[in-house]
Amino acid sequence: MARMHTRRRGSSGSDNPAADEPPEWSDVDAEDVEERVVELAEQGHDPSVIGLKLRDEGVKGTPVPNVKLATGKKVTEILEEHDAGKDLPEDLHNLMERAVRLREHMEENQQDAQNKRALQNTESKIRRLVDYYRGDELDEEFTYSYDVAVDLLEDDA
Repeated sequence: MARMHTRRRGSSGSDNPAADEPPEWSDVDAEDVEERVVELAEQGHDPSVIGLKLRDEGVKGTPVPNVKLATGKKVTEILEEHDAGKDLPEDLHNLMERAVRLREHMEENQQDAQNKRALQNTESKIRRLVDYYRGDELDEEFTYSYDVAVDLLEDDA
């Protein structure tokens, strides 16, 4: 399938191995994993970074290859249970950061046509994600604008 905003085709990625239980060498208690997830979230890490840190650093010296296999819950589910998550989903937050950076760049460099197009594409992706998350993760009346994005990003900082 082709990519959305370029003429190139997508590249296939690797899949996680099909496993039903954690490996034998990773015998970490589920409660310890949950405590570490909440601790990393309080330090300001995003769910994807939390997964990488658990994989690389582990809990009490033992790596956690897959949080869902170790605890039965995803990282975002653990964060929701402990009210440690952020207001915005991670993908939407990252796209809003990018759009704000691009908008600030465009104010200084009005003739930059490539970044103007990149800003249009990014804002298009944001609007589609807002439609997807509206009602569940976001308010029913939420609409994206540059000012709203700046306010939301300042609140998270």
